[in-house]
Amino acid sequence: MAAIAAPRRRLPACERRASRRRRRIGMSVILTSLVPAALGLLTTASLGIVTITPAAAQSFAFNPHPTKPKPPPAQNNGQMLVQATELDYDYNNSRVSAVGNVQIFYNGTSVEADKVIYDQKTKRLHAEGNIRMTDADGKITYANILDLSDDYRDGFVDSLRVDTADATRMAASRADRTKGNYTVFENGVYTACAPCREDPKKPPLWQVKGARIIHDQTEKMLYFEDARLEFYGVPLAYMPFFSTPDPTVKRKSGFLMPYVTSYSPFGVGVEVPYYFALAPNYDLTLSPRFTTRQGVLVQGEFRQRLLDGAYQIRAYGIDQLDQKVFAGQPGDRQFRGGVDTQGQFALNDKWVWGWDGVLVSDYYFFSDYRLKQYSDPLQSFLSLPTEAISQLYLTGVGNRSYFDARAIHYLSFSGNQSQVPIVAPVIDYSNVINHSVIGGEFSYKFNFTNLTRDQAQFDPISTLANTSFLCLPTSADPMARTPNNCLLRGVPGTYTRLTAEAQWRKSFTDSFGQIWTPFASLRADAINADISNQPGVSNFLQPGNASTVRFMPAVGLEYRYPFINVQPWGTTTIEPIAQVIIRPNESYAGKLPNEDAQSLVFDTTNLFSVDKFSGYDRVEGGGRANVGVKATTQFDQGGSINFLFGQSYHLFGLNSFAVADLTNTGVDSGLQRKQSDYVTSINYSPNSIFTFSTRARFDDATLTVQRFEAEGRASFSRWSASVLYGDYAAQPDLGYLTRRRGILGSGSVKIASNWVVQGAARWDLESNEINQYTVGAGYVDDCFVLGLNYVTSYTYSAGSTPPQLNHSFMLQLGLRTLGQTRGGNGAGVR
Repeated sequence: MAAIAAPRRRLPACERRASRRRRRIGMSVILTSLVPAALGLLTTASLGIVTITPAAAQSFAFNPHPTKPKPPPAQNNGQMLVQATELDYDYNNSRVSAVGNVQIFYNGTSVEADKVIYDQKTKRLHAEGNIRMTDADGKITYANILDLSDDYRDGFVDSLRVDTADATRMAASRADRTKGNYTVFENGVYTACAPCREDPKKPPLWQVKGARIIHDQTEKMLYFEDARLEFYGVPLAYMPFFSTPDPTVKRKSGFLMPYVTSYSPFGVGVEVPYYFALAPNYDLTLSPRFTTRQGVLVQGEFRQRLLDGAYQIRAYGIDQLDQKVFAGQPGDRQFRGGVDTQGQFALNDKWVWGWDGVLVSDYYFFSDYRLKQYSDPLQSFLSLPTEAISQLYLTGVGNRSYFDARAIHYLSFSGNQSQVPIVAPVIDYSNVINHSVIGGEFSYKFNFTNLTRDQAQFDPISTLANTSFLCLPTSADPMARTPNNCLLRGVPGTYTRLTAEAQWRKSFTDSFGQIWTPFASLRADAINADISNQPGVSNFLQPGNASTVRFMPAVGLEYRYPFINVQPWGTTTIEPIAQVIIRPNESYAGKLPNEDAQSLVFDTTNLFSVDKFSGYDRVEGGGRANVGVKATTQFDQGGSINFLFGQSYHLFGLNSFAVADLTNTGVDSGLQRKQSDYVTSINYSPNSIFTFSTRARFDDATLTVQRFEAEGRASFSRWSASVLYGDYAAQPDLGYLTRRRGILGSGSVKIASNWVVQGAARWDLESNEINQYTVGAGYVDDCFVLGLNYVTSYTYSAGSTPPQLNHSFMLQLGLRTLGQTRGGNGAGVR
């Protein structure tokens, strides 16, 4: 290829007669200086969306039969590759034209057009006809005419359309670029929705039209003048002026979408958040809520990400205008506020530390102003937490070990702050030795717990007249708090316990296919309890300071003998299981505080557990045998069914589950007799669509249903549903004096490609009423979100106040790249 220098001398007369000539190029030619750097303007976002550094020199190559080659890899070498059918040199007018299927590649940007002209005198670049420009970031610009100056500052484009890499689109009848920074779109249209495949000319789901859309490249902002928001081409909102960051911006200071909510204590509230992008790694959001009844609720959130972690702090405060609304409640004060924070940081690849913290002026503050968990009515359909946790923790995870240390403070949302404990600290450590010990697996674990509580927590277990109030903190006769009327859920004073346990087990299979697993464990507890002598406590425990140590060794053997049957339709495995555990009686059974083992549900999930208590404060003692049979069928055409049935037997010694402790844990569990209740479970999945499961516990003598749950789930391409039926016998020793039966159902239906209707309800069969439900509908696609939900729920407060029935709804509207807003309404009836 020959190098041709740009002509700068006066042409001879013979050459001047041929000063304008057209050449058809049939070979590759490289021009190094004929076309100046201005031709590189095509590589800029001529609209000002992005910028590019001008090149010092360009090169051209021409092909008489051009194709549509893939752009070469981006190279910042200042050279430009051009392919076209013809090249025109106009020496008299100092113009160079590339004509016919022009394709230009420069630093990762490609340009296609019917014709490109550069005028050396005016220093302007002109392209016309089917212009398509693709930059290195994937943004595509379409136009009919493009005219630019060679300093990138001025120009115009006719019939413009821009498609960005993040699927946003802009169009305008004309775009003018001035001062090297501003691009003005006349009669502009902006949307983040994809065009309709069947009819591309059909208006998108939403679009913003403006008489002028101004793009400030320095600020990276889009300003809309005389704008209107359209849905499917129908105007729904008019905005004389608004602005938004351009699609390249991920974080930008400015106003966010407002939020509208209403609730009877504060009236109607409008939040207008303002976001401050203070630095790449931290930001601040101020969200004042202007309420019609209580004034301005100030809210702020600060977030920061550091090299090894991140943290955030949220603060709230309000000077109430009408505090009498909360007369007789904790909110009856002028100033109310709160702070919550959380953070987590990595010390290395195995260790992290962090915190969670909550501090409020009164325990009803979050619920009264619908903050935190209460801000989403959908969450209120589920059980809202009754307390918030403030904690500082350190956690380490190894290949076969785990460590966790925490200091925890509980904030009661029910007002009984003196009855919730402060746990400082609680430490857990466990490790599995990575080599065999006596041919088996050896593991050990530790737990240390220290907690304090100011006031005893009693719960009633009787609803007889003149007795249920005995368990309240304000009881007139606290000495009548007895195990017949109350449970002692929380012990006043200080309670400290250190637990260490070592375990060993080994499995082997004999020549008949029987699986034998011997195991052994040794557990030791060191306990110190300094119990306050508060009214009624002595009916459950001896007040004062006491220390004790208890040991629990155990040895056992587990036996399994699987039988496998293979048929043309599938494979069935039937496996009898037997387990025998030998150990002494539980020391001090029922005579020590029980803070962490207050819940016990006996079913197939813990039938073969060596210790069926869920925590450390109680430990199962006495000899016991657990027996059952497990059957599994795997069908060749897909699907499976699992069945487990069994029973537990107390062999000798003291039955821990027959001993009532402070909370009567285990007394009504089905394990309190020599022969336990029968437990069974069935899980059936015929295919990936349906799932059915049942869990049941039957009285061993009468076969009366003590606990039964049946659940079915179905999930199709357009709809899904689930139904849960529960039937639970009365457990008077735990405070459940009557039988409980109910149905919880939920489902969703995709009524169109993007529309979903969903709902859930809970039906109390004993009282024959639907006491909780939610319904909602939503639309979701790649550019738009719309959701509306209505929820009923109950809020429980301290004392004898009846639960409050809440009615709430939430509206959510989101436009991709522009933001989203939501509105809520709630009302409460006691």
